[in-house]
Amino acid sequence: MTHSLVKETQHGSLRGGWADATHDIQVFRGIPFAKPPVGDLRWRPPAPLSSWTGTRSAETFADACYQAFSEDAFVWSRGEFERSEDCLYLNVWAPAEQTESLPVMVWFHGGAHTGGFAHVPLFDGTELARKGVLVVTVNYRLGPWGFLAHPALRAESEHDSSGNYGLLDKLASLRWVQNNIEAFGGDPSNVTIFGQSAGSMSVCALMASPLSNGLFHKAIGQSAACFNRYGLDPRGEERGSKLAAYLLPGQTNISAEKLREIDNDALLNAATASGWDQGGGLISVDGWVLPEAPAKTFTSGRQAAVPVLLGSLANEGEELLPMNTGLTEAGFDTYLNKTFGDLAQPMKQAYQAELSRSPALAQRSINTDLFMALPMRRWAGHQADIGAPSYLYYMDYVPPAYQIYRADQPDLNLPAGPRSAGAYHSGELAYVFNNVGKVGDFWNPSDTLMAERITDYWTQFARTGNPNTGGQPEWNPYSPETHNTLTLNVEGQQIPGALRDKVDLLDLFMSMRNSKNSQ
Repeated sequence: MTHSLVKETQHGSLRGGWADATHDIQVFRGIPFAKPPVGDLRWRPPAPLSSWTGTRSAETFADACYQAFSEDAFVWSRGEFERSEDCLYLNVWAPAEQTESLPVMVWFHGGAHTGGFAHVPLFDGTELARKGVLVVTVNYRLGPWGFLAHPALRAESEHDSSGNYGLLDKLASLRWVQNNIEAFGGDPSNVTIFGQSAGSMSVCALMASPLSNGLFHKAIGQSAACFNRYGLDPRGEERGSKLAAYLLPGQTNISAEKLREIDNDALLNAATASGWDQGGGLISVDGWVLPEAPAKTFTSGRQAAVPVLLGSLANEGEELLPMNTGLTEAGFDTYLNKTFGDLAQPMKQAYQAELSRSPALAQRSINTDLFMALPMRRWAGHQADIGAPSYLYYMDYVPPAYQIYRADQPDLNLPAGPRSAGAYHSGELAYVFNNVGKVGDFWNPSDTLMAERITDYWTQFARTGNPNTGGQPEWNPYSPETHNTLTLNVEGQQIPGALRDKVDLLDLFMSMRNSKNSQ
């Protein structure tokens, strides 16, 4: 393969650049994969891209999708940045020296489906690419631009569907990969999707979508599944109608045209002021992208039968989920009895260590495990049930807590030091991309060891569907009989299930509740 920085894609030529002075990794930034979703294309599935003449520069990143700026948000602060409704772009990192087609890893960022973007230094794909994979990072529509469901939008849809535009963007990016990645040296028959938090929820949802058939061959989910976020309004249109009514008060039969006239800032402010972006995930059961709740798809064994690598961290709830700081033990008992009924006392016993510190911590720990540890184990179990290889991890290695998206000012200055937040939500990201040590002075040799280990596992899984490399601790598949789980820490031991007693109880509770609801 030549070292040319110009690649021919389906829609025209692209000129990229070198990732750094080593000149071993090429990077192509800001590649469009659909028409800009603006004007009449707002709240429509991503439209096919038009071709261009000449050679288009792919040397600078495109803008982030429209979203709120964020300050004082623990490790997730993003500050201010360029943002636009015209944001359907992806980025590719590719080794310059290749003797064969390489596996492709497509990254979907997190951010509650309301924030985030793919081109922060944290997600720089250079080091992953140095391990012999192509890395693609994707921007997708967020907040109401990406997930507003409304009857007027459904009425104009040829699929009788509204919402989930952000999922459709991810599907469009995967079709782009199928049609174009060979030009960069990638193997379109060996694509792994991976994501964290909302990105992991999306990976889960894409596995449940009939539209994703053949677009990927392996999946990695980090810290969130897609099973427990569908309530009385599964289509999301009731919530969407409330947002529209907030924006256009007093109007009835609000049209799609009227909605498209609303400017970005008004839409952004209303999403928060109306409560639209609160109270759970924004993915909906739209009848097309998701014909049914993903939990039903997975329980029935109709999901994508691909190998998975899944897991969560020990302290996911830290700063992520609210703490009811005024909760007394009597109030905690009331919560347990109301929520868990006959399982209240066993639950109290299982969370006794947390309760001894505070009732609020115990309650948050239960909510964290219901949100993270249990769904990730169930996801692994669903794949094992259909005979797909499944690898489950639990990271209790404690990383430094810093402003992970702000390379210009990373320090958080926590009173008890940078490693006082435990294994927090998003704490694995610098290790997954092997970007430890790139910012700040809070790293140590164990961080380097963990980054090498995790990237060895992730890239080997992308190559073969099995993370074992021979150079790292052995990792056996998960099964519902053993609950085998690899601990991501310096020792790297396998255990028969992380938080086993707690998750067993929560699993029993959810099974009993689902059985009752189905009667």
